[in-house]
Amino acid sequence: MAEHNELGKLGEELAVEYLKKNGYAILETNWTFQKAEIDILAKKENTLAVIEVKTRSSLEFGLPQDFVKPKKIQLLVKAVDAFVNERDLNIEVRFDIVAIHKEGKSFVIDHLIDAFYYF
Repeated sequence: MAEHNELGKLGEELAVEYLKKNGYAILETNWTFQKAEIDILAKKENTLAVIEVKTRSSLEFGLPQDFVKPKKIQLLVKAVDAFVNERDLNIEVRFDIVAIHKEGKSFVIDHLIDAFYYF
């Protein structure tokens, strides 16, 4: 596996661990619909958090969250719409980003709640 893929997988594992510690129930990871993939679907109270995880080995080229582009947002919206409709959920939906970057030998995790709006 390429090094960046391993870093991304590690980032998603760190994000799941972080979210669980902060009271989220993980419903799905790497959930796909057509061309879209949602990294993490988690629930806290009556809110479904659609979580995009971005992991970087450094901040040299910018913040991890700056790499969530409009096309990705469009795909996430389409996918979560399918997820909610398939399960007939009546729930608030929120889009978050968990931005992770390496600092020395450890990782810094930044959870951006309501990171973007889809309308």
